Amino acid sequence: MPAATSRKITLLILALLAGAALRLWFIHMFPQVEGDSLLYGDMARNLLQHGIYGRTLSDGIHPTLIRLPGYPLFLAACFRLFGMEHYHAVLYVQATVDLVSCLLIAAFVRRISGERQAWIALYLAVLCPFTANYTSNAMTETLSIFAVALALYGMALLLQKPGVHERLALGLLAFAFSFAALLRPDGALLAIAFCPAIILHGSRHGSPHGGFRRSFHQALVCGLLAILPFVPWTLRNWHTFHVFQPLAPRYATDPGEPTTPGLQRWMKTWCVDFSSTYEIYWNVDSDRLEVQDLPLRAFDSAEQFANTQAIFDEYNRGLSLTPELDTRFKALADARVRSYPLRYYVALPFARVLNMWLRPRVEVLPIELRWWQYWLHYQESYVVFAYGALGLGYLIAAFAGLIRRPPFAGAMVAYILLRSLLLATIEAPETRYTLECFPMIIALAAIAFSNRTRGQATCAPSVYPTRA
Repeated sequence: MPAATSRKITLLILALLAGAALRLWFIHMFPQVEGDSLLYGDMARNLLQHGIYGRTLSDGIHPTLIRLPGYPLFLAACFRLFGMEHYHAVLYVQATVDLVSCLLIAAFVRRISGERQAWIALYLAVLCPFTANYTSNAMTETLSIFAVALALYGMALLLQKPGVHERLALGLLAFAFSFAALLRPDGALLAIAFCPAIILHGSRHGSPHGGFRRSFHQALVCGLLAILPFVPWTLRNWHTFHVFQPLAPRYATDPGEPTTPGLQRWMKTWCVDFSSTYEIYWNVDSDRLEVQDLPLRAFDSAEQFANTQAIFDEYNRGLSLTPELDTRFKALADARVRSYPLRYYVALPFARVLNMWLRPRVEVLPIELRWWQYWLHYQESYVVFAYGALGLGYLIAAFAGLIRRPPFAGAMVAYILLRSLLLATIEAPETRYTLECFPMIIALAAIAFSNRTRGQATCAPSVYPTRA
């Protein structure tokens, strides 16, 4: 075996071993199977044992549409193979899937930038703690990251060697688009960002690459194939609930269940970071609400403070958000929006998105929620600061890679921007909502180490190119 090949195999094995060790450490030290994980598991168990895609409530098993079927079906497959509710086996499968995602990111970078950058991408991916730590959570994040990584590789395969691997690439893209949306409704953004990229690439490069007509056909085939799994899901929801619901409801409620629009609107008038999501939003209907947990921006006057305190006191007597209390939250929110509309529609959405991108990603670690109170737990704060610096380093490197204008930079930026715009509309921010962008962040960060000058491409020009 040539020395160069032996060296590459050694580097690959070392990368995979390091990545596996990191993920197994997270699974051993910080496994998390609670909340939504148990909800997904309940749906999977009911599907296997009773043939019902539903939730177990106090009066029996009821069909549901509050979650898309992608992750419950994944859990059902794991339960069938490894034993009912054997969640540790699920986490090991997720660790394996995440390592495959790392390989796909490296393969994508190799096609658009070169072998040296591919090795950098591989090590940046396998050693990234922000994606690795979610393999220890029975949640959708790991599989969603895989779908994005697969789509990136499929794009490079399709657009850089037209006709050579067309069927394989179209199949990979269609599967990635569909799987991402079956896991979470926002997964549909992957197709929304990438299908136009396929079309624009064909229109810019003419007949040698098949031209606009061929590229439009490719994008159409990908889109139609990706939609197919949602046909039975939509028909099932229409037959069972008599509603047209091709994805999942915005607030994860079944038809007829009460919603809390007043609370949602009030949260949007002040909530910016995960600590508020944890201490206030997640406590509704389960624990007390304490006014001292609110930041100062939640009040514009002493009258608003007194009004908020009165609502909290009334809620705490029964630990239930009644329709009357929700109406009072709405009135409070309406007054705040009228007073400062720009804050509500511009400043706070921007602050929430910025927080989701820059906040140290320690929410799955046993770290104090208010880690910035350094004087109370300084040792934990050092870990948080290190995580924050590492996250910022990934983002800075990604920006450095972006300004080199690599192939498909426009498509990657389009997805990141679309996702960020969507995240600006939510009332309860969590840093995990930006994880689906990390295959692109890692790829761009690796490209920052390229020796090529700005604007040079190895195999294909950029989709949605930026102009100097």
